[in-house]
Order: sequence, then structure tokens, then C-alpha cells
Amino acid sequence: MRAGGYPLAFPAFTWEVRANDRNYHMQFKKKFAFCLTKKKYAGNAIKTAKYNIFTFLPLNLYEQFHRMANVYFVFVILLQTFPEISTLPWYTLLFPLSCLLTIRGLRDLIDDIGRHQSDRNINSRPCEILFCWQKWRDICVGDIVRLRKESFVPADMLLLCSSEPSSLCYVETADIDGVTCEEPNSRMHSFTGTLEWRGETYSLDSERILLRGCKIRNTDVCYGLVIYAGFDSKIMKNCGKIKRKKTKLDRMMDRLVIIIFLVLLVTSLGLAVASGFWARMFQEKHSYLSALCKRTTPAQQAFFNFWGFMILLSIIIPILEVIRDQYLTPCPCFFINWDLEMYYAVKDIPAKARSTSLNDQLGQIEYIFSDKTGTLTQNVMSFKKCCINGTIYGNFSWMQKKLDFCDAMLLEAARRDSDPVLREFLRLLALCHTVMVEEKDQLVYQAASPDEEALVLAARNLGYVFLARTQDTITISELGVKRTYKVLAMLDFNSDRKRMSVLVRDPQGTIRLYTKGADTVILERLQRRGPNETFTEMALDRFAEETLRTLCLASKEVSEVEYSVWSRRHREASILLQDRARELDKLYEEMEQNLQLLGATAIEDKLQDGVPETIQLLKLGNIKVWVLTGDKQETAMNIGYACKLLTDDMEILEEKEIRSQPRVLSPKDKILHTGEVLKEKGWLWQRLACCRATASQEQGSLVEKAFVDLATSCQAVICCRVTPKQKALIVELVKKHKKAITLAIGDGANDVNMIKTADIGVGISGLEGMQAVQCSDYALAQFSYLQRLLLVHGRWAYLRICKFLRYFFYKTFAGLMAQVWFAFHSGFTAQPLYEGWFLALYNIFYTAYPVLSVGLLEQDVSAKKSLEFPELYVIGQQDELFNYRVFGITVLHGVSTSLASFYIALWAFEDHVGSKVVGDYESFAVTVATSALLSIILDTKFWTALSFLMVTASLLLFCFFSFLTQSIDAFRIAPAIFRFPGETPRGSPWPFPSPARGPQPGLGVSHLVDHLFITTSQSWCFEF
Repeated sequence: MRAGGYPLAFPAFTWEVRANDRNYHMQFKKKFAFCLTKKKYAGNAIKTAKYNIFTFLPLNLYEQFHRMANVYFVFVILLQTFPEISTLPWYTLLFPLSCLLTIRGLRDLIDDIGRHQSDRNINSRPCEILFCWQKWRDICVGDIVRLRKESFVPADMLLLCSSEPSSLCYVETADIDGVTCEEPNSRMHSFTGTLEWRGETYSLDSERILLRGCKIRNTDVCYGLVIYAGFDSKIMKNCGKIKRKKTKLDRMMDRLVIIIFLVLLVTSLGLAVASGFWARMFQEKHSYLSALCKRTTPAQQAFFNFWGFMILLSIIIPILEVIRDQYLTPCPCFFINWDLEMYYAVKDIPAKARSTSLNDQLGQIEYIFSDKTGTLTQNVMSFKKCCINGTIYGNFSWMQKKLDFCDAMLLEAARRDSDPVLREFLRLLALCHTVMVEEKDQLVYQAASPDEEALVLAARNLGYVFLARTQDTITISELGVKRTYKVLAMLDFNSDRKRMSVLVRDPQGTIRLYTKGADTVILERLQRRGPNETFTEMALDRFAEETLRTLCLASKEVSEVEYSVWSRRHREASILLQDRARELDKLYEEMEQNLQLLGATAIEDKLQDGVPETIQLLKLGNIKVWVLTGDKQETAMNIGYACKLLTDDMEILEEKEIRSQPRVLSPKDKILHTGEVLKEKGWLWQRLACCRATASQEQGSLVEKAFVDLATSCQAVICCRVTPKQKALIVELVKKHKKAITLAIGDGANDVNMIKTADIGVGISGLEGMQAVQCSDYALAQFSYLQRLLLVHGRWAYLRICKFLRYFFYKTFAGLMAQVWFAFHSGFTAQPLYEGWFLALYNIFYTAYPVLSVGLLEQDVSAKKSLEFPELYVIGQQDELFNYRVFGITVLHGVSTSLASFYIALWAFEDHVGSKVVGDYESFAVTVATSALLSIILDTKFWTALSFLMVTASLLLFCFFSFLTQSIDAFRIAPAIFRFPGETPRGSPWPFPSPARGPQPGLGVSHLVDHLFITTSQSWCFEF
């Protein structure tokens, strides 16, 4: 079967697979780069490691130099190769850059070694190919693989047969003409293809595919045909790069780095211009030295000094981003992972930080969007009540947890078997589901969702026992009588249909359709609306008020003629390669009409422990909680009251009130602060009513803004009857119009869109699989752990990163701005105040450790106090600890510290007469450096053993390296690296030394010129 003329939204169906025919698949090639080709059908070996022994060094360096900070480092180092403008030794910037590259490279190497080991283990797993034991890496497309119980699926495979009675598709592989399907893609829950066998074409969908990485359960042996192998498998297609989320501080830092660079540029330009003016004035005032000044004009002097100052002040910019990304951002993740208060011992599930770059944003959350089922509730369903044929049953007495229950009246009615509606009701519960059964000491049901398991258990306890399932039959026991129903079609559930149906032929030959689903979709498909239907609707409202989850059950008899026509069309639609899902939905819609209502079920899903207390604390922390659920409004509202999201003193504004009572939109309304503005646009409310959660069409930015303004003015919002797509749209609306930091939390696949859309996504490790966790930034076992994640870890992370940023900017400007003040006393000649090794080690050894200790351990109050006073969380929401004003104050603080350090030392080192007076240039520089260093490293408020150790280590390292690098012995050993104190690596472009440089070897200038220079320019400079 060939595909042609398909729209761009659908891939060409050119993926053909032949069983046991490797030569056929090997002949196909595809282009992947320029004229290069590779095999179309990938092998099954995977390689997730990035490097090998030959490519590690070049590739790792290539990746690291994609960072602008490292590129900037290299640019400045290249500038230092020009002797005319070089102001610092070559190692001043090369040494810290090399340290950072080495540390990051070692981290990448360790991570990649782990990936190599993982790849080797996976590729070497044993498997049976054509009944021969081989390795996973030996599997090819078209191979027949035998899988055993508890083994992992090695590739995406078409299930051919299994040892279970439920599998009747035993196929001789020699008769398989081929499988035609869509090209490899990342859609995990979608597959479209056809199987050609003995001249017949059969439809294939995701229900018949075993995905790589899945584990075989409840089946001793099964056989599969490999469809996609290796990197073509769906799980590997989903392992692409994840788009990195940026925090608010990240975006601010990007702007600040640009601002700092521009300030550095302007400062260097200003000092360079000043050097040109100073040179010209000096020439005019001291014309007798003109013969010595012929080599360089004032303009050239200004040009050279501009680049000299750019090099001299360059250390200010790049190191901050590197240290923050490589050391600070990953560390809070360990604190989260190690927190025993967020460890769920019942299921052995710890908290897990899956993202390392969002920790500080946990301390700035303004809106939480939460799913209800499995997130606020336990997702452990108990069948509580039901309404059948106008009668409500619900006085259940429970034994053995949820397995056994009884209602005397309902049990008696079921045993009498005199009510056909009750019989059909219980029969539907036993037939209309996707539950699998395993018979051990007793029947064990395994369901995709807890709802289905609860319904099947309820039917069993009332005498209708689900016994077995095959591909086209379902066997049940009805009050002790075994009956087998032939399954003619299964009309699957999805979030758009909100229902599922099964079309069966009973042992008497009658065809019946059984349907269960949400009341909104079932009630509108009924054949008639009589007293029983009206009573059932009232019962649904009553169940919802008791916070019970409800479903409607309906059925109808289908004639042979109707089924024959429908079956033929269903067969044709099921083998389509294009638009198969849409055509099947149309057929399902046609069949699910003119139903007869049987009744309704009510299932209880209890709240998780600690949910009300958690929501209360979050509200005290000025965090607004929105609940987005697909349940009825009454159910959602009562859950809202149960978890204290809603309280009795709140005024509840419902969507229908917005439409029918515009009078509530006044400035005096307690829950609406912008009512006057919205009231002036009265026409808006007719359109705003269409903006309810059940409408997915975009209504325009004005209506969106009005809706968001109204909703965000409320203390709490509950959105009912929402689809997964609408959950994500609501989150996007708040982000768009309020510029707020959002967090979404959920436990199931229907929450994935919402989790990905929010600034931070939290997945609950629940009973609905791991889809939400796999797409999340943080994984928790219980909703109640959210309070500690935000109010403790989030607030601490924000506090620490803000303190780190302030500390880093402060120490940078406090330590290095002295270079600028020194320029005013050295003729603006870009002469460095500090010797090269001090600048090289300043950010790596002298000041990095205290700053890191603050960034890792600083805290204002304990975890206990953080939970006792959740109001402390507000500082993060309002950006109080780091903003442009705080940055400006920090810079001024650093500048003032540098001024004090420099000019107090300058005053103390004024020229004196006497042989015992210390007044040399090098002593002055060390004094200024020590003063600035002490003022920096002692700025710690939360002292721990580690922070004390880091401060002490910084001081000791400063003393040790200062003694080592400035000793005469080091100079004798390596004079090119450990220069004699007072020497500068850059010769002055002028024929005389800079005022503060002291003796300059190689300049050929006598001490007489030094004396003349000093005595004639006292007003400008001095000599130490």
C-alpha cells in the first residue's frame, strides 16, 4: 500500500517492513547531510554518549565556547598578545579560564562515562531473535523477537501472538506480505498502519504496538515483529533536547551583563580620553622633554590606553555567570532530593528536582494551577452510590477495604433479577471497560485508571463478575451463570469524546451498545427525556454536592441491518492511513445516538493528607491557587470547600452570574477590584460569557484581558469541565496578561500540556503513570509537600541566589574599582594597581569560597519558622531582594568600599623621610587588596562550620599565594612568570615610566628623568 498526496500535517506512509528479510531493508538509504547517506532503517544499538576518546577534547571545548562568557575571556586574552596595549600578564585571565574549563570538562567527562556505561548495559541485554539468544544491539527491523514475562521490550514491535488466551492472532511469519505504516515519529500514543497477510489488509493502531522500554506483565511468552529500532523507536524520538526554561533572575541578569559591559566600555573610553588630554597637557607644560615623546602622539596614547583599560577591567563580567551556572544552580537540587520531610515512606518515593536551573524561581511563585484527581485527591476510588431506574442506592457497608461492599436493598434487587434496567446496568459495568484480569489465588484486576477498577469491583460484588477477555470476546459470570459476549467493536475513550462504548453480541445473538461517560455527553444523546432521566439528573447534582465523581450509563439495541452497514464503513475507515481517527470519530458519533439511560454511578476519591493545611499556608504566602478539573461544577466546588480553597465567608461568583447578573460588577464588590472599568464596557460581558472554560475559541485580547482581570482579582478560581488543552490555555492567559510566575501541578497525562506551559511544572508520582513526572521540573509524591518545596526550599534558593548576586557584584566592584581610582594617580596610563597573580587568583581562590558559602547555605530563618510565617514568602514575589534598585545600591556600596580602601591606604602611605618607612608601590597594592578582601569575605550573616571554613581558607590562601608569588625566590626561579615586585609587563609608550610604576627595565631612561618627571608633575601623581 502506498501513500501519496497527503497534506503536510501527515507524514508519508512509506515505512514498509517485511518479516525476516534483512536484505530488503538494508538496500534503502536516506540522506542526512549534504551528499552523505545512511541506512533508512536504523539498527537497534543506541548511543546517548556525546564523546569518545578522540572527540572529547575538541567537542567539549567547542560546546564550552558557545558560552558568551568564555568567548569574552578568549577575546580579552587575544588582546593581551599585543604588547602595545597589554596591561596584564598572560596568565591573569588564562589561569581562571583554564580552571573553569577544566572543572566543567571533568563534570562533562564523568557524566559521559556514565552514559557510556548505560549504553553498554542496554545494548548488551539478552534477547531471542528467531529463537536464538543474541544482544539488543543485534536486532534489526523485520526481526521476530520472543519476549518472556518480566522482560523489557527491546524495540517498537507489532504484537503477533502471546501465550495468553486473550491473544488469538497467531500468525505464520512466512505469510506476512508486509507492514506499511507511518514514518518514525515521537507520538507515543499514536500509530497508524496496515498489515498485509494472505492477501487481506488489516488495520494497525497503537493498541497492537509494544513500545521499547515497556515491561511484559501477565504474559509468559509473546512474539513481536520489529517495526522501529534504535533511534527510530518512539521513546528515543522523545529524548530530544528540552527547551530550557529561563527564570526571572536569568532574564534580568542577561540585561545587567549588557549594562555592565556598556558601563565598562564607557569607563574605558572616558579614562582613555583623559589619558590623551593628560599627555597633551604634559607635553605642553614640559616641552623640554619633547625629544623623548616623539614615538607616540596623545591620540595614539588614548587609543592604546582604551584597550589597556578594557583588559584591565575585563575581569568584572564573565566569571559571575560561569560560577552561578556551574556551582550554585545544581546544589539546591541536592537539598530537595535529600529532604526527608518530603520523602513518602509508604511508597518509597523521595522528592526529586529534575531541573537544576529553576530553584530560585520556586521562591517567586504567584499562581498555582492544580489538577484535582490524583493531585488534591488520592486517586484511590471507592464505589459509594448509584442511581438506577429512578432509585438511589448508597447505604454501603464496606469490608476488606474496597473489595467488598453491600447495600441490602441493592443486593436483594440484583439477586431477584427482576428489573431489566438493573440487569443491564450491572452488565454494562462488567462489560464496558479495558480492565485486564489475572487469575492467581483469586481474580486480580489491572486497570488503566482507578475509576474502571472500582466499577468492575462493584459489579463483581453485586454478582456480575468479569472473568476473562480475549481479542474479540468478554466472559462474565452473571449471578453464577457464565456468559460469553462477542466484542464487535470497542469505541475508545479520549478527552474529547469523554465517553467509551463497547458493541457486543450476547449469547442469544442480540447486538447491544453499552456506553458510559460524562453526563454532559450522555444526556444529550438520549432517545427521550422522561421522569427517570429527570430524577437521575437531580441525583447527579446531589452526588456532586457530596464531592463524588459521577458517570452516566446508557445502552441501546442495534439491529442487524444497522450493524451490517456500520460495520462495513467501520472496516473501511479502520484501514485508512490518512484521517483514520477523524473518520472513526464520525462513525462512533453515529452509533452513540438514541441511547436509553440506565443510571449513574458515584465514586469517592478522598483528599490526600495535609491538602487543606497546605492550601491555607500557600494562601497566607500570597500564592493564589486555581483548580482546573474536568469534573462537574458542584463536585469541584465541594472539593474546594473540603480543601479550604473556598470558605463560607467568600462571595462566590459563578459564570452564569456573570452572564445573568451584571450588577455584581461594581467597585464595591469584594472580589472584583476592577469592576468599574469592566462595567463601562457592558457589551463585553455578553462576549465574556463565551470565554468560559468550555469554549476553546480565541475571543480576542480584550476579552482575554477582561477575563484574566476578573479571575485574578478573586482569592481562588475553580475551572470546571476543562480539557487538557484548555488547562494549558488558561495558564498561558495568566502568563500573558499578568506577567506572573506560574506553577502547574498534576499527576496524569492530561496534565502534561499544563505542566509544560507553566514556568515551573511539578509532577505527582501517582497512579496514572509517570507521564506527568517525566515532563516535569520537580517530582513529588504528595501535594502537601508543595508547601515545603516553595516556602522553605524555594524561598531559601531565592534568598541565596539574590545574596550571592549582591555579594558577587559588591566584591567585584569593591576589589577592582581601585584600578580606576589608581588611574587618576598614574597619568591614566592603564597601569595595574595589583600584580598579575592577585588578579588571576582573585575570583578563583580569594573571594569565590565565601561567596559560594553564602549562595549555598545562607538563610535568614529556619525551615520551621519559614512554615510558621508563610508571609515571608512575599519578598520573592515582589522581587525585593534583587532588582535594579538593589543592584544600583550594591554597586554604590562596592564603589564606596573601593574608595575607602584605596584612599585610606593612600593617606597612610604618603611620602615620608627615613630608612624604616614602608612606602613602596607593591606594599601599597597589597594593603589596598587586603583591605578590600577583609571587607568582602566577612560579610556573612548565617555562620556555619562550612562558611567559617571557607572564609578562613580564603584568608589563608591569600596569605600563602601572596607570599609565594611575590617572593624573591619565585622571581629567581621563573622571572617571566613571577616578576619582580614593581615591574609591569607592559612598557610605557612614553619615553619615561608611569608615575607610579617605579623602575622599568628596558626603557633606557635614567633616574634623572624619573626625578624631573616627579618634581614637575606633583599635582598629577606621586611616587611610592
